[in-house]
Amino acid sequence: MTECTQSSFEFAGPGRRTAVARFDGGTMSSDGGALLLQRTNQKLNLLERAAACFQDRRKPWLVKHGVEEMLAQRVYGLALGYEDLSDHDQLRQDPLLALLSGKQQVGEEPLAGKSTLNRLELSTAEPSRYKKVHCQREALDELLTAVFVEAHPQPPERIVLDLDVTDLPLHGHQEGRFFHGFYDSYCYLPLYIFSGEHLLCARLRTAGQDASAGSTEEVERIVQQIRQAWPRVRIILRADSGFCREELMKWCEKNSVDYVLGMARNERLRGLIEEEMAEATRLHEQTRQPARVFAEFPYRTHKSWSRRRRVVAKAEQLEGKENPRFVVTSLQAQHWPAQRLYEELYCQRGEMENRIKEQLTLFAARVSAETLAANQVRLYLSALAYVLVHGLRRLGLEGTEWARAQAPTIRLRLLKVAARIRITTRKVWISLASSYPLQNIFAHAWGQLRC
Repeated sequence: MTECTQSSFEFAGPGRRTAVARFDGGTMSSDGGALLLQRTNQKLNLLERAAACFQDRRKPWLVKHGVEEMLAQRVYGLALGYEDLSDHDQLRQDPLLALLSGKQQVGEEPLAGKSTLNRLELSTAEPSRYKKVHCQREALDELLTAVFVEAHPQPPERIVLDLDVTDLPLHGHQEGRFFHGFYDSYCYLPLYIFSGEHLLCARLRTAGQDASAGSTEEVERIVQQIRQAWPRVRIILRADSGFCREELMKWCEKNSVDYVLGMARNERLRGLIEEEMAEATRLHEQTRQPARVFAEFPYRTHKSWSRRRRVVAKAEQLEGKENPRFVVTSLQAQHWPAQRLYEELYCQRGEMENRIKEQLTLFAARVSAETLAANQVRLYLSALAYVLVHGLRRLGLEGTEWARAQAPTIRLRLLKVAARIRITTRKVWISLASSYPLQNIFAHAWGQLRC
């Protein structure tokens, strides 16, 4: 391919003038707002603790790029929209990213290149001759839950843990690839656990297993860590029908964890709400609007369940079709009547889908490494980027119109700010664009994060 050497680019200008663009602006950056992410990290002490979850067995006198620096470089890059390692061949010269990553000689030494960062992502749990940085998965798992606990000045009375899976399509021959019939593609099937907007678990799994596989172990680990901090907190587990399994429900009942889980429809369940469906149909014919009637009853499967459990049913008639739904729960009817349980508690799990979408905008689907372990590390990096952006949203943007903004909106409107960088003996001067329209929001976030 012909190499382009053109340095000036002409465009239409006002009147007889032409507009000429050149890459001669000097030391500039398009990510000036990322300084707020650095302030958020200082508040959370996130990346320093995450770096401690990696064991570095390299010879110290030969190391130019420490684990904390490389981890920060990669996580900040993901938060700012740079998904590929190859992006860092140019970004390693960016003095602003060097400042964010904790580089001591800002503007004098480059950051790590793609090959060095790739060795970080290929971290393994076991010592290896060729891989000297080892990822301690259990420590990273604990860190995600620890950040959630630290976000609450006082122990809450009740928390809800949301479980869900999503598909990460595979386009190569990665370890554990499996064709999933529902998603109609080769994919991984990671398990995510959230409490509100807080990410507690991001576990990469192969698609050749049940959606609930491994969920009991993950829930047990998280509940144990939460109860060490909050012994009296009430915990409710919420998930769709993919997690309605005897193993998970039995564990919850044994460990005083409540649950509300969707159930797959079948003819037996449908027959138990025949009267309610008839009532919903009659109401729909009268009003020509969707009609709902709720019911509840004790229920036990023929083989898979070990006991009878409370089932809440929604008999709904829509235009041209019926839409029955079923939920099994350990919550008592006197505290959670059928309609309130379904509409105010179970249906709120839909918000978790927005949180999973945010993971994808932070490039959690970038699982193109050969091994499952390396792709799990990439999933952790995206999770850390999410925790950082969510920390900015939670701590810096509270009380503003951006307090509910999603990660790509925060990136586009708040982090992507043109900046000129000037390095002197004593200071690094960062001149942000004078025409930036959200200066008041930037100032508000800086003030909130300074407290």
